[in-house]
Amino acid sequence: MPTLEWLGKERIVAHHLEVPFHVLEHRYGFDSEGRKEAATESGNKIIHGDNLVALKSLLPQYEGRVDCIYIDPPYNTGNEGWVYNDNVRDPRILKWIGDAVGKEGEDFSRHDKWLCMMYPRLVLLEKLLSPEGAIFISIDRNEFAYLKAICDRIFNNFVGCISWQRTYSPRNDSKGIVSETEYILVYSKSSDWQPNRLERTDEMDARYKNPDNDWCAWKSGDASAPGASTHQGMVYAIQQPITGKLIYPPKNRCWSLEQSEMLRIMSQWCSYELQDINDAKQRAEICGISDSEVREGVCAIMLKEPKEKSRELAQAVLERGQWPKLYFTLNGKGGIGRKIYLEQTEGKNPTNLWPYSEVGHTDEAKKELKDIFGGKVPFDTPKPVRLIERILHIATRPDSIVLDSFAGSGTTAHAVLRQNRKDGGNRRFILIEMMDYAEDTTAERVRRVITGYPTKQKQEVEIFSKKLTSKNLLKGAEIIAEAEKVIADNRDRYPEISKPKIVDNCVKVIASTVADGKVAGISASFDYYEVGLPLFIDDNNLNEEVGADKIREYVYYSETHKPLLRRREKGTGKWLMDTHNDIGYYFYYKPDEVTDLNMETLQEIVTEKAGHYVIYADTCTLPPDFMEARNITFKKIPRDIRRF
Repeated sequence: MPTLEWLGKERIVAHHLEVPFHVLEHRYGFDSEGRKEAATESGNKIIHGDNLVALKSLLPQYEGRVDCIYIDPPYNTGNEGWVYNDNVRDPRILKWIGDAVGKEGEDFSRHDKWLCMMYPRLVLLEKLLSPEGAIFISIDRNEFAYLKAICDRIFNNFVGCISWQRTYSPRNDSKGIVSETEYILVYSKSSDWQPNRLERTDEMDARYKNPDNDWCAWKSGDASAPGASTHQGMVYAIQQPITGKLIYPPKNRCWSLEQSEMLRIMSQWCSYELQDINDAKQRAEICGISDSEVREGVCAIMLKEPKEKSRELAQAVLERGQWPKLYFTLNGKGGIGRKIYLEQTEGKNPTNLWPYSEVGHTDEAKKELKDIFGGKVPFDTPKPVRLIERILHIATRPDSIVLDSFAGSGTTAHAVLRQNRKDGGNRRFILIEMMDYAEDTTAERVRRVITGYPTKQKQEVEIFSKKLTSKNLLKGAEIIAEAEKVIADNRDRYPEISKPKIVDNCVKVIASTVADGKVAGISASFDYYEVGLPLFIDDNNLNEEVGADKIREYVYYSETHKPLLRRREKGTGKWLMDTHNDIGYYFYYKPDEVTDLNMETLQEIVTEKAGHYVIYADTCTLPPDFMEARNITFKKIPRDIRRF
């Protein structure tokens, strides 16, 4: 596989290992009743801080658990104000580049810096992605090729590239070939990953009819399938009951159902039986093989009774209606078709073209934000909620965890809450935003979605309508003049009036009024965090200021790469973190004193039986042979704690 080279690559490919673990400090919880100090424990999180550090800090709890990741990173156009852009001399990027790749990184091109910024973040996102999960990454043409090259290396499976029609009105002032689309790259961990199907549209359902008054609408499908030469037992003649002709599957195709099932369905028209009609030559021609290679003894499905009787019975079924699943086309005189019932048909597979009519466009996204924030648009490049809802629909279950580490205006959280309301799900979102607007834009949007917000509601009023009859068509100029007079007479009454237009075969004038309304809130809650203290301090010792619970979470993760979900017990059993693969993990830690693993404390520490025991303490005075006999491994706090 070709590899991508860029300045700083050799120092950045393993940079995620050097990023220190930090704790996430809870600031407040929020629900429909407002802000509160206590955590809501809803699983919904908004995190303010560098997303590289925040992603690393999520690993102990979320590694391998996130089902859907959507990110909308900076597109690196050279004009935008992101802190990793070389056009912005932000001290944070200068320090980060200096720490990660050295002082020479200050002279990197914006493309080199962008790749240095993205690579470690994508590596951590891959670690957070569940085995059944998928990541969706928005990008435009500026970094598309570079992004795909590094994603091909980091992620296991390239699923596809979606073209999103981001605008309904192309800019006329653009030069060259105007871009109407952006891209969404999709990768998964598993090669078996499949998107959920989309809901059926009215246009799709309109193709289903019910000409025979069957139990539901249906459309005609092919009764044959490919593979004649490898399925010779499914290549044979079926006698038409009305015309008496023999019907074979098309060349190189076979019947799609087993012969016993074909016989059963055909017998619903009239009586049939299996007969050997010595048609090896015809069957060989269909299979594309020689006569000597064709299977012997394959019978045809033939009329059991005389043709006249069979025709009479089949004609009666044809006129009665509710035809069998395999029916005869051309009003009963043609070939064999297969009914495909609407009620048994799944939704459509998503394609790689997402038009704005289905998932929204950039102007729609700005209007959504403008409505939420009372006429202001506090974010320059939001995505429409419908776009993220489409991603959630095809990539999540009702209980999925959804992560967005470039949260921006908070569209992903908004979409998660709307999708949960639609299907009664309990998806949880994790948003990370490093910029200062994390509180007053990202979190504020989610707060308003939860509590509801005032909006202006547009109401349309028809003030003129004239039907286009054949007589009125001769008076077209008079009708337009009449419509124009109505517009002039009502101009002071309505803030907006349309020009005359043809709707439903009528010339109409529509006026609009705007009334105060409110968008109802969505019952939900979230917790707001800041990236807090590091878990290790400069001397490589544990930072005891973060608290015992955070230390325990990290220690358990360092041993198992699993989240510590078990609650810490009080009294007996308080030293047990959890048991994994028949190994009991214990953390014998007291902030104010040295802990010693000895005969006496062992009885206090170990409370649940396991095949092996890993016990952390400050010191150990147990005899080595005693520990070996009882499968005890001692690890010293903090030097034996692995750092990732």
